[in-house]
Amino acid sequence: MVERLLNTTDLFAALPPDVLATLGEHAAVHSYERNELLFSQGEASNELFVVQTGRIAIATKASDGRESVLAVLEDGQLFGELPLFDDAPRSADARALSDSQVVVLDYAPVRAVLQERPELLWIAVKLLSQRLRATDEALADAVFLDVPARTAKRLLELAGDADEFKLPVTQEELAAMVGASRERVNKALALFGKLGWLEVKGRSRYKFVDRQALEDRANL
Repeated sequence: MVERLLNTTDLFAALPPDVLATLGEHAAVHSYERNELLFSQGEASNELFVVQTGRIAIATKASDGRESVLAVLEDGQLFGELPLFDDAPRSADARALSDSQVVVLDYAPVRAVLQERPELLWIAVKLLSQRLRATDEALADAVFLDVPARTAKRLLELAGDADEFKLPVTQEELAAMVGASRERVNKALALFGKLGWLEVKGRSRYKFVDRQALEDRANL
């Protein structure tokens, strides 16, 4: 089971079964309840993580306690890889947004595989580049997009291809993803409703009435 999950990640997909089996021997599946921390910013690092089920938020906190959600990770996505290469402490918190199961893998066997198969380093560079591009985009959004635009963009990301969906995060978590207060995000949602772009279908349930208008508002 663990080997199959590792094989779905970009970093380990090219590995033969025997190497995956070796990594699997050093891995363990941990369960986390909603809002439970997997690790905290500033902690020492020695483990890599892959989401098996559930949703994990990667977030940073300001000195006043405000939280900014940098990414929301789902099944098959890998995280905690940065210290694998620089031995630095964790750069962010990781917190379960729902009851989750996560594969935890020590760095040591991963480093051994990378040393034996240096071609995997190019895949790792690609993965880190994707992370950097996502961070660049988030910074650009914070500078160039207002709160309604950022709210529209996060809604579209969370909904995926669905036009009717249940918001998988709380309003506080959505606000942290937008980088604004809950009140300002709620005002943006109310505005979309008044404009006829978004319909509230129930508790945390929404329907895109005019997806194109929301995409335009988000500058997509």
